[in-house]
Amino acid sequence: MISPEKQTPLTCWLLDTRSLWPGDSISETADEELQLISSEEREACVRKYHIADAKMSLASALLKRLFVAKTLGIPWKDIRFGRKRDPKHGKPCALLPDGRPAPIEFNVSHQAGLVALVGCKSAGVEIGVDIVCVNERNDYRLIDQEGFDGWVDVYQEIFSEEESWDMKYNVDPFQLLDGTEVTPEMLGRYDRCCRRDQELVATFPSGEKREFSSDLLIDAKLRRFYTHWCYKEAYIKLDGEALLAKWIRELEFKNARAPKAGTAARCSTHGTWGERVGDVEVWMKGRILEDVRMEIQAFEENYMISVAAKTAEGLPEVLTDFTSVHLEHDIMDFARSV
Repeated sequence: MISPEKQTPLTCWLLDTRSLWPGDSISETADEELQLISSEEREACVRKYHIADAKMSLASALLKRLFVAKTLGIPWKDIRFGRKRDPKHGKPCALLPDGRPAPIEFNVSHQAGLVALVGCKSAGVEIGVDIVCVNERNDYRLIDQEGFDGWVDVYQEIFSEEESWDMKYNVDPFQLLDGTEVTPEMLGRYDRCCRRDQELVATFPSGEKREFSSDLLIDAKLRRFYTHWCYKEAYIKLDGEALLAKWIRELEFKNARAPKAGTAARCSTHGTWGERVGDVEVWMKGRILEDVRMEIQAFEENYMISVAAKTAEGLPEVLTDFTSVHLEHDIMDFARSV
């Protein structure tokens, strides 16, 4: 284990926009915040058709500026962004006042109201982050038509045959409606089920048999699918290429498992973090990548956040040590003071 003094500290921020800027028009409810970003970013926010997308776009722009300003000490108004390597398609980066790329690394992801930023003050680190929300889309419509295995096949240009098989027929432990945990060993060949609305049977070590709906099994498989998806997107964002990179099917994640969910947000509390998983193996073109670390953590019942990091330097033991950022106290107060 690398000693703390030799580690490269990571900044991990999470901003929840779901309750921010109420209303149907971002320009009416976030006028002060919009003035803190560039005219191009402002226009992009205002053009968003859905207010939820506009809020996440604005929050992403604000988080990036907060990180650059705090990390480099550049005045808020002087912060500029560019792209590494390719000026049009390269990975976004911060620019120094003279136009050179700043010696920092950061990446931002947003999904279903949450915005995450991971960054560090080092030019020798590459970082990618991705958020998924398992139930954001109506995946069940196509799953009910094609079966879960047919639904996975829709993404055959993204996942390898081994990954697809793993997602179709392997499953992580899941709970019955009364909270009893079912493990893969208890399912027997019922783990091959790819249809909802089926009666399945779990056999417990005691010999007890319990019937349950296959809907629970399909939900567990769907969560496992999005774990693979989150890993793959985070790595691709680390590399800086688009999702349809030519090598995407040759990038495989072995020993993957979905982190156990946290709890939902209640009226008086924020949602809680679930399990953190960091033992996945990253393989590229048939060989394991020793210089890449990946971690995924559950948030609330349906979110997962994955972080990919590649560096010749030391990284902290935990990659997903996220801190919640408060819009008014952490961002606006800071922006007004510089």
